[in-house]
Formats: sequence, structure tokens, C-alpha cells
Amino acid sequence: MPRRLQTIGFDADDTLWHNERFFALTQERFAELLADHAPPDHLAERQIAAERRNIGQYGFGVKGFTLSMIETAIEVTEGRVPATVIGALLEAGREMLAHPIELLPHAREAVEAVAGTYRVLLITKGDLLHQERKLAQSGLGDLFDGVEIVSDKRPDTYARIFGACPGGAGAAMMVGNSMKSDVRPAIEAGGWGVFVPHDLAWDLEHAEPPEHPRYRALPDLGALPALVAGLE
Repeated sequence: MPRRLQTIGFDADDTLWHNERFFALTQERFAELLADHAPPDHLAERQIAAERRNIGQYGFGVKGFTLSMIETAIEVTEGRVPATVIGALLEAGREMLAHPIELLPHAREAVEAVAGTYRVLLITKGDLLHQERKLAQSGLGDLFDGVEIVSDKRPDTYARIFGACPGGAGAAMMVGNSMKSDVRPAIEAGGWGVFVPHDLAWDLEHAEPPEHPRYRALPDLGALPALVAGLE
């Protein structure tokens, strides 16, 4: 008989490797550069508002984040932001793009544990070149049967990806640190949604846990192999 579960998708940023910590460090630097013009809390509010406005044009990732910082700097200084500050923000963005990958605990072991038995996919959103570079640096690339770098993660995204896999979405699971992008839309598409929390979370990724029989939450990726075995 066919297995109950046949495909497992993994998110990348803050599920398999660190990501949000570098955004947080850059935001601290941003607050320092604009300290004479806006208090940190107000600056953070203006920054997240700019990111929310710009996602449709810039997408997700470091480049859109950097452009939104520059836009916010222009706004809070009423157009008087020094060129040296703009240059510092651009340099901060370049440093984020070049930062080496740091795998999260249990990331490799979790992917290795299910690879070979299940079809394993990496499903991530963000800048294509940056995500490809991070995957190459992670050393995990050979473990995946497929890689999907998408502009956003919605139910139709998962329906398309899992629909092309054996058993369809009903035999698929998505593992990630975002309720909004990884868990809820995968469940809405008909699959399993597994939440693995991270200490840091982007404000725009917040969503409440679903009340659904296909929802699971784990303390970390180390608990994934036992969960998968239990579903069989």
C-alpha cells in the first residue's frame, strides 16, 4: 500500500540555517545611523511599514530590506539623509548577502533522516541568486530531490508543487518556522504543516496556529524523524 506520507518540504531561512539574526543586527546598525532623527521604536515602525508597502514590488529578501531602509531614512530625515548614511546602508546590505551560512541545530540530521525514503524538497522564498548561493554554501543541496524558490508562499503555491509529487498534497508535509508562510498555507492546500519555532521572527510572518488535525508543532528539527515515523 502507498505510504501515508510521500513528500516532505523544508523551508530554508531560520528553519535550516540562521537568517533573521542578520536582519536584526543590521536594524540595530540602522537605528544607530539614524539616532539623531528618530528613536529606535519609531524607526522600526516606519521600516516595517515600508517593507509592507514594498513587498509587492521588491519581493522578500535582503535587497528589498535594504531599499526599504533607504526609503525610511529619506522619510524620517525629510530628504536630508547624508550620502554617507545611504552608503553605510548599502554596505550593510552587501555584508548580509555575503554572510556565510550557519546551519541550525539538527538541520543536517533531520534532512538526512528522511532523504531517500521520501521525496524531499526545499521550498523557499526570496531573491533567486541569494537563495541559490545560500543553498550551495549550506552543503545540503545534494540531499534534496528538488528546489523551489518562489516569490511567495500561498496555498496555490503548495498545491502546484505538491500536486506534481506522488500522492499529491494529501501525502505531503511542509516543515518551517513560519505559521503564515510554511504551516497554514500548506494545510490549506491539503498537506501537513509542521511548525519548528525560531527565537527570532519577522513581524510580517506572524500568524496564529491553526486548529487542524494536520497541524503539528515541534521543539526543534531533532524531533522530526520521530514525528514522520509516527504518521506511518
